Order: sequence, then C-alpha cells, then structure tokens
Amino acid sequence: MPRKIAVADGREFLKSNWERLAGFVTDQKKGEPQPPVQRPSDKCLSIIDLPKPDKLGITTDPLLDVIERRRSRRHFSADELSLEELSYLLWTTQGVRETLAKTAITKRTVPSAGSRHPLETYLSIHRVHGLPQGMYRYLPVGHRLCHLFPGDNRDRLVEACLGQEFVRQSAVTFVWTAVPYRTEWRYAMNAHKVILLDAGHVCQNLYLAAESIGCGTCAIGAYSQESVDDLIGVDGKDEFAVYLAPVGRLE
Repeated sequence: MPRKIAVADGREFLKSNWERLAGFVTDQKKGEPQPPVQRPSDKCLSIIDLPKPDKLGITTDPLLDVIERRRSRRHFSADELSLEELSYLLWTTQGVRETLAKTAITKRTVPSAGSRHPLETYLSIHRVHGLPQGMYRYLPVGHRLCHLFPGDNRDRLVEACLGQEFVRQSAVTFVWTAVPYRTEWRYAMNAHKVILLDAGHVCQNLYLAAESIGCGTCAIGAYSQESVDDLIGVDGKDEFAVYLAPVGRLE
C-alpha cells in the first residue's frame, strides 16, 4: 500500500495546482528582497571571459534540419571542443539577452516561469581547447566562466551517474542545479513543478545547439543525488543537482 500512495503523490505533483496559491502570501508579496539571479563568484580560482555570442557565427544549419537530426547520443570522439563552441552552448542554454534595470530580472535564451531562472550551470570540463580540466560554473550575467577547482572528474562522474560509462567520453558534462528559493520567492509550493519544466527547456536547447555544431548529448536523470552534489560542491538543500548532460563531438 505505501508504494501505491507514493506513486499517486507523484502524479499529483504533475498536475496544475495553482489554486493552492489563492490567499497564500508569498515572500514576494511580503516584500522580501528577491534572491540574486546567480550565485556569487567568491569561490572562483579564476574567472574566464568567454567569446561574445554575437561574434561566434558557428552554425548556419536550418533549424528544421537540426530538429530532424536531434537524438540522444552516447558515443563521442576523442576530439576537443573549442572555447567558441563551449561559449555557444552556454549562451544558447542560459545566455542573458537583457537585464531589466528596475527589477533586475533577466531575459534569457530559454523560457522560465516568471523569469525566475532558478538553474545554475556547472561544467565538468575534460577536453576544451585552452581550458585545464576541472570543475567550472557558468556566470550568465557577463557571460563568463568561474573555475572552481582543477582535476579529472571523469571517474567520479561515471560513479555518480550510476555506472553510465559513456559519460567518460564527453568533452564536457553539463550539470544543472536548482536554487529553489529563486522560484519559491514568487510561487511558494507551486515552484517545484515549474523548476523542472525550466530544466527541460534548457536541456532541449542544448540538444539542438550541440547537433548544430556536429556534437551531441544525452540527458541523464538517473544519478546519485549525494554523489553529484558532493562533486560540484553544493549543499543539497538550498542548491542541488537536477539534471546532467554529457556533450562531445560525434564520431
């Protein structure tokens, strides 16, 4: 019986429950300050400026062709990615197009409920030209990289992804975390469904952007929560991993 109840609870989570907010006073309505749009960069070993998105011109593939080619890819070559290609992938998944001065709300290349954008992008970099191996975090405001720590993380990544060996072949593995309060501030108990919808928008953009430059990816939702959180250095409470996607050049 407990198992059936748990499954039913999961189904309820998928439903639209916006009426629960009727009469509920959110932190936004209380006048609480909105949380920052990105994590601070005080733990960076260094900050790297990325090539500007409007200078890239990497692909001219028609969108329909890219959509037709899109599929989950689990075999990558040993070739590295260029810094320009990494910049392109980051811009297409979380790039900031505009920041509204009055509210500090960011308008990005992907939709997000209420423009809350609760996701942070971590990168386990293995083969990107000009960058040493290690863990990085994308700073969308300013379009830069924060180098968190050096080292080859591939063994730990495979273990954290429950033995999915193809992760080891990637040139870079994207790890998206959620910072729930960014969305909870506005939507309270309804925040968590839309946070996961946001993650889907981001990952689909990565699929299409990767295909357009001769690369591929495969979304991963099966992973050890504690192992991934520990690897990227988040607390597992106010920030935790929700999605992974290894990227590499196609064979």
